[in-house]
Formats: sequence, structure tokens, C-alpha cells
Amino acid sequence: MKQTTVAALLATLAVPLAARAETPAQICDTPLDLIRLANPLSHVSQKLNSGEPITIVAIGSSSTAGAGASSAAANYPSRLQAELTQRFPGHAITVLNRGVNGEEVADMLRRFDTAVVAAKPDLVIWQLGTNSVLRDHRLDDHGASIRAGLAKIRSVGADIVLIDPQYAPKVIAKPEAAPMVELLATTAKQEDVDLFPRFSVMKRWYDVDHMKFASFVSPDGLHMNDWSYGCLAKGLTMAIAEAANRPVLSAAAMSMVP
Repeated sequence: MKQTTVAALLATLAVPLAARAETPAQICDTPLDLIRLANPLSHVSQKLNSGEPITIVAIGSSSTAGAGASSAAANYPSRLQAELTQRFPGHAITVLNRGVNGEEVADMLRRFDTAVVAAKPDLVIWQLGTNSVLRDHRLDDHGASIRAGLAKIRSVGADIVLIDPQYAPKVIAKPEAAPMVELLATTAKQEDVDLFPRFSVMKRWYDVDHMKFASFVSPDGLHMNDWSYGCLAKGLTMAIAEAANRPVLSAAAMSMVP
């Protein structure tokens, strides 16, 4: 009788274990052809080649500050530093988190001198656009404000990567979501700076990988979670590594390109 009871108990315990073993883990899908940066990261490349320390400033709003993450160690700047350190062993890489919840472009610009320029960064990753969309603000003046921020970053000679809004229920419900994504893509192209297409990456998770929003968006329907922040960091690391190792054509070589 006891043997039967024990056997039944073991069988009951084995079922969820087997089920867990058969459940595939979420795959961090960030294909290089989607996230490849338009321009090489020449300043980061120089620091990697010389072995000098690399400073990266991540500025933005709550997506940078880490809203939705279970801890500070799980936000994307922290994960990015860990991923880059693993990708480039022996190099001192620091990622400074300059995210502030609720900020829009104008708010960030007011603290650029202290939050960005003062750090003398080699790379600035600027996440922007979401809060303006959520508040239904007109996009008319955003282009000029973004260009003002880019000018400040260029003043210290840093490489630049913009990050557009997240693909999340509360964002895509707003009519200005797609226009903001388009504005950032157009501005990046016109200003010849890099853009990491977070919106398209997350949309791919939903449309192509058939992931439910609950898998990569926090219960608030807006912010990312530990998994998606980690995947964002992996994608950024891949994009940064490829762009930093990409050959930069000299002026002479460029003149020979048809």
C-alpha cells in the first residue's frame, strides 16, 4: 500500500517536471539584418583598438531608468554593461544610467550638460519619444529638439545611437505612435546617426514569433520586463559589436566608390 502511494506521489511530481522540460524557452529574436546600425561606431572602435576604457551614457525616460524591471541589475543599461563586458573581455566598459521616469525630449535636453556632456562619453544611447506619444503631444517641434540634443552629443565627439519607442499595448493604442517611430527614423537618416529599432524588434516578437504581450511587457501594458530588457541589451550588444568592428572607409577610398 505504501509502495503504491509513494509511486503515485512520484508520478504526480514527475508530470510538471516533464512539462517544464518540454516547454521551450523564449528565444531572444534580434536578427542582425533588422538591428544592424547604419553607421560604424568609429569612436568606440578606436577605444577598443587602443585598449582604453569605454564610457557609454544611456539617457532616456523610464525605459532607461528601468521601470518594470525587478531590480536595478535587470534594467537594460546594467544588462548592456554585462553583455558588452562578456563580448569584449579585458576591456573596461562602463554604462552610466541617466534615465528619469516620465521625461520627454525637452526635459532631457535641460540636463544634457550634466547628465551626458560632463561624463565625456564615447557612445551615447538616447532612448526617446514614448512619453510624448502617451501624452498625445504634437510632434511638430520634436525634430528641432532632437537635433539640438544631437549637436550637444557631437560636441564631445561621441558616437550616437537613438532608440525609438517600445511596441506595447499602451503605446500602439496612440495615434502618434507610428508617426513618432517614422520621425525618429527620418531624423536619424537626415542627421547621419544610428538608430536601434526597438519598436520593430518588439513588433517582430508579437507578429512573427507569436509571443504574447505578457511575455515581454510588464502588467502595466507599457514598460518592458526583465526578459525584454535583457533581450534588448543582447541586441544592442550585437549591433554595437558589429558596428565597432566594421571597417571605416577613408576619404580616399570613398572617392573611388562609384
